[in-house]
Amino acid sequence: MFGHYQKSCLRIELDASQAAIAASLQNPDQFRRWLFPQRLETDIPNPLKAGATFTAWTGPIAIDHYVDLATPQSLRLILSRGIDGFHEWYWGDGWVQSRLEGVSLLPIALGQTATLIRLRYFLTRSAAGDSHSRGKPSP
Repeated sequence: MFGHYQKSCLRIELDASQAAIAASLQNPDQFRRWLFPQRLETDIPNPLKAGATFTAWTGPIAIDHYVDLATPQSLRLILSRGIDGFHEWYWGDGWVQSRLEGVSLLPIALGQTATLIRLRYFLTRSAAGDSHSRGKPSP
């Protein structure tokens, strides 16, 4: 693999429940909506389970993902091709942590930061939409 070894660990607070964060990270229908500009293949198991595989593209660079672990509070992905390494996610009520290590030509810390910002924005908008829909009477 070409590139250099990189590692980054980021933790952010956000206004979301553990269940909402888990759904955003383990449900392909949801993470497709906030992972832009990454493109994902169409056939991804829903929800993600240990042993599942899928490919995502960042521009022309493919990154293969193998789901090593998927629990209600964590997700561990083994990465290959565009990044040779791993990506771990941990979360709880009001927080999410992402740890990424690997060899790549891609600036993984920059991509990881952008990903967490997009996740926070998605969860904030989802929560706002839920609160608006709860406040409206049913037709």
